Amino acid sequence: MTAHDAFTIEPWGLCEQSLDLDVLARAESVFALSNGHVGMRANLDEGEPHGLPGTYLNGVFELRPLPYAEAAYGQPESGQSVINVTNGKIIRLLVDDEPFDLRYGDLHEHQRRLDFRDGLLKRSALWTSPAGRTVRVTSTRLVSLTQRAVAAVSYEVEPVDGPARIVLQSELVANEQLPSANGDPRASAVLEAPLVAEHHAHNGAKAVLVHQTRFSNLRVAATMDHIVECDSPFQGETETEPDHARYSVTTVLKKGQKLRLVKFIAYGWSAARSLPAVRDQVAAALTAARFTGWDGLVEEQRQYLQEFWARSDIEVDGDVELQQAVRFALFHVLQAGARTEERAIPAKGLTGPGYDGHCFWDTETFVLPVLTYCLPDAVAQALRWRYTTLPMARERAAQLGLAGAVFPWRTIRGEECSGYWPAGTAAFHIGADIARAVERYVRATGDAGFERDFGMEILVETARMWRSLGHHDAEGRFRIDGVTGPDEYSSIADNNVYTNLMAQANLRAAADAATRHLHEAAALGVNTEEMAQWRDAAAAMYIPYDEKLGVHPQADGFTNHEMWDFENTPAEKYPLLLHFPYYDLYRKQVVKQADLVLAMQVRGDAFTAEQKSRNFAYYERLTVRDSSLSACTQAVIAAEVGHLDLAYDYLAEAALMDLHDLGGNTRDGLHMASLAGACISLVAGFGGLRDHDEHLVFRPRLPSGLSRVAFAMRLRGNLVLHVAITRAEATYTLREGEAIKLVHDEEELVVTADKPVSRPIPRPVPLERLHQPPGREPARRHAQSGPTVASVDPTGMHEGE
Repeated sequence: MTAHDAFTIEPWGLCEQSLDLDVLARAESVFALSNGHVGMRANLDEGEPHGLPGTYLNGVFELRPLPYAEAAYGQPESGQSVINVTNGKIIRLLVDDEPFDLRYGDLHEHQRRLDFRDGLLKRSALWTSPAGRTVRVTSTRLVSLTQRAVAAVSYEVEPVDGPARIVLQSELVANEQLPSANGDPRASAVLEAPLVAEHHAHNGAKAVLVHQTRFSNLRVAATMDHIVECDSPFQGETETEPDHARYSVTTVLKKGQKLRLVKFIAYGWSAARSLPAVRDQVAAALTAARFTGWDGLVEEQRQYLQEFWARSDIEVDGDVELQQAVRFALFHVLQAGARTEERAIPAKGLTGPGYDGHCFWDTETFVLPVLTYCLPDAVAQALRWRYTTLPMARERAAQLGLAGAVFPWRTIRGEECSGYWPAGTAAFHIGADIARAVERYVRATGDAGFERDFGMEILVETARMWRSLGHHDAEGRFRIDGVTGPDEYSSIADNNVYTNLMAQANLRAAADAATRHLHEAAALGVNTEEMAQWRDAAAAMYIPYDEKLGVHPQADGFTNHEMWDFENTPAEKYPLLLHFPYYDLYRKQVVKQADLVLAMQVRGDAFTAEQKSRNFAYYERLTVRDSSLSACTQAVIAAEVGHLDLAYDYLAEAALMDLHDLGGNTRDGLHMASLAGACISLVAGFGGLRDHDEHLVFRPRLPSGLSRVAFAMRLRGNLVLHVAITRAEATYTLREGEAIKLVHDEEELVVTADKPVSRPIPRPVPLERLHQPPGREPARRHAQSGPTVASVDPTGMHEGE
């Protein structure tokens, strides 16, 4: 089975029609369920065979050393890795004493289906044991979006050709054996037995296990309870030991009789609470789940998603596969952020251990812009988590001899975990990325209380960092030297345009917020002199420009570097950093991922239309997309400058990153930034949305392959704006709220609840297709097809590291 034919193409769900054990880990990521607090990979109910077992709690990690060949001041001393916590998914089945194991006997049917409208993973199988007994097994699994600590499984077995002795074993398993490391440095560091048992107990059909991590000292509790429905008499019993709990149900079923087991699972953890407190916390969550019942949990899930899709759906007409991929993307972005509640949103969400479960700048730059307009409460929670890490960010800044706060490049709890300083510590733009997310959230929601209580302190401390990191040169220009921008094939550069423009916005936003909240600013030690310094630095910010070429260099001197020899770089030598030394990459004109082009997206107000067009054409020839973060940004700017079909190609690459396993590493978890980027490609690319100031601006255009794109946005004051775009016109409808001001192609509009507004869209002007490095062109997109594209980012760095 190839990546392209693994799943059916349908608009509202994903269906796997057969089981391919060779790519089991990929499907476990794709069908993973999460609510941002609990994450469960789609391992088979019986636990084996598996690709990569995984149950994750957001924020639960273990410490590991970061070895260095040579010691140096300021290097992080330890890393943090997400761990596989107690597995509550397992329900083993024995048929006449033979385990239900799909590697043996005959598997006649096997199907798994995930419906984005109800959030349920449904599975059905028809299997004949080696002894010749045939049973039908069906299961449904959910991770609750309404009850944060809760997951549940409904498991049913039925003999179809005669009587059978049936045993179900529902388990909690801690420290389960994981596959050996595969040599891919993106994958999580495998930690053997990270959980130390503290407590185990059972009562009736209930059981609980409590553990503590060995080095990070986090307490983790998991508990389960059961309801049994059976057409025949049955017997149930429970047993526990330090790392294992089992509830067993035994019965004899005649042909056509059924045994159904409903399993409720609850998880909790704490770095501070006592064992009794954490144990009682999960007991309470379990009691609430039992009270709600299976049908109640299913209905709550359906209602939650019904409201989400009514206010946040993205519709795509003309390409069914792309429609499916975009809803898949939105569903997983929702799952990643729904119930984080002051925890990070990792680069893989809670779908796998890739990148050690770390959070990067991906969250603020790609994921939070999507959530801002569909689930703003999740954005507030994610930014509150950043706020809680400010003490560590201040300590890091002091260690580096800087003022303010330096946020980590990669982390789980808040400490810097990147051992490679040119791509980690030197990527100071993370501070401005976080500040930009704060600014966007406050502007979109009007949440002045958040800005006052949380956002302003982030803005102030990051502005202080920029003021101390940069300096005014002899010509009065404010320079920021020796930093790394988004492109990881350029490092320790002077005046990276993306970094300088983001810092400029950060400095202005801090001054503006301090002006709005003078009392709170004074409490942080901000005075009028400091605010004036921020404004002066922003006004004098140096933005390099190559007058001879008529383009912006990515950083000072970049356009003077030697061109990479693309013509003589064969396809098998990509990604480049696996085949060439960094020093060679750093001194050549070659771009791993959008950098200057990303600057034109997030700070489009700083470029003219002509500059955008010339810059985009220049960097298309240099960008090899060895990172999954690039295609979505290239899609947005390609659409803006008029290369609509090229934008369509890049959109498809971003949207199908995991469904087609384009990077070859979906087994380790989904690419949340690329999934979010697919949504951005449609809304900011073909919708032309720009949110640089108080009014939303739309400049919609469609490529030839799409006949209609529509999306909804949640805005301040509980407004819901719906935008529908065809090739001829755009229609703006206010579904909730009284009135909203916006801009369509330079025309200011007022849209009221009772009067949708339609405006024509000019016909696109055909442009000659731009050239990319040989062999790195995006696949041409044709509706409902699944073209392959070059492998993306199978590297030791993260998507954006």
